[in-house]
Amino acid sequence: MLARLQQAITLSLLALAVGWAAWFGEQGRWAWAFGGALLILFGYAIFLAIEFVLLALIHGDDPAPRASPAQLLRAWWGEVLNAPRVFCWRQPFRSRAEPDHLPADARGRLGVVLVHGFVCNRGFWNPWMRRLRAAGVPFVAVNLEPVFGRIDDYAPIVADAVARVRAATGRAPLVVAHSMGGLAVRRWLARCDEADAVEHVFTIGSPHQGTWLARFGHTPNGMQMRRANDWLGAMGRDESARTPQDCYARFTCFYSHCDNIVFPPSTATLPGADNRHVAGSAHVHLAFQPEVFDAVWSRLSSASNSGMPATRA
Repeated sequence: MLARLQQAITLSLLALAVGWAAWFGEQGRWAWAFGGALLILFGYAIFLAIEFVLLALIHGDDPAPRASPAQLLRAWWGEVLNAPRVFCWRQPFRSRAEPDHLPADARGRLGVVLVHGFVCNRGFWNPWMRRLRAAGVPFVAVNLEPVFGRIDDYAPIVADAVARVRAATGRAPLVVAHSMGGLAVRRWLARCDEADAVEHVFTIGSPHQGTWLARFGHTPNGMQMRRANDWLGAMGRDESARTPQDCYARFTCFYSHCDNIVFPPSTATLPGADNRHVAGSAHVHLAFQPEVFDAVWSRLSSASNSGMPATRA
C-alpha cells in the first residue's frame, strides 16, 4: 500500500514539474519555468529546514549537547540528499529488491530482524540488507501495516518476523529498529511470554519518550508518539511489571541532537539502556551512519558470523 502511494506521489511531482516547465517555457518565461520546477521537486528541503529550526528552538534543558549551527546545516544537507533516496526510490520502487534471507545453512547463526519507522516500508533497509546478505547473515525485514494504524497492530508482525528468523537459525535474533519501529518492538516485548525472545535490540532515533513534533500528527500511530501520552505510560508500566529490574538493559539506543523528527534529543533514549549519541546526524540519515551499522556488526561478529565487506552503506 505505502509503496503504491509513494509511487503516485513521486510520479505526480515529476509530471507536475515537467508540465510547469513546459507551460512557462512555451511562453518564453524561463525563470518561472525553471524556478517553479525546482520548487516543486525540492520544496521538501524548505520543510526540512523548518524542522531543524524547531528542533533548535525546542532543545531547552535537554541533557544532550546542543547542536552548533554548522552541525545543523550539515545535518539538514545530509537529510536533503537522503530523503529522496528513501521516499522517492527505495520505498516506492525498490521495496522488494532485497528479499528476506533465510538460507538453508542458517542454523546456529545469529540473525537480524529489521523494523522500519513511520510512513516507511522494508525498502528503507536496502543498503543494510545488501551488506547482511553479502556476509551470509540471515535476516527478515518487515512491512508495518496498516500504515496509519495503531502501533499495537504491529506487534504481531514483529513477533512473526522474530519467529521466522528463530526457526531458521535456532537462536533469538538481533532486532534493529528505526524511529517508530522501536516502539513497535517494545510493544511486542512488553507482552511477550519468552524472556529470551531477542538477543539484543538496537533502536535508531526512536521516540521512546514521545516527540514534540508528534503534536501535529492525528493518525492513531502519530498520536501514540506524542510526548507524555497515556499509551507510552501504560507500555512503560507493562515493561516494568514484566522485567522489574534493568528492563532496558538489552537495548542500545542511538540518538542525535540533529534529529529533525525525534526531539528534544534525549526522548530517543531509555533509562538503563546503552544510549549512544551520534553528533550531527538527522533522522533518516542516522540509520545509515557508519557507527550505527558498526555497532550491530560488532555484535554479530562476536557471535562468530562470517566477515563483512568493507564497503559502507
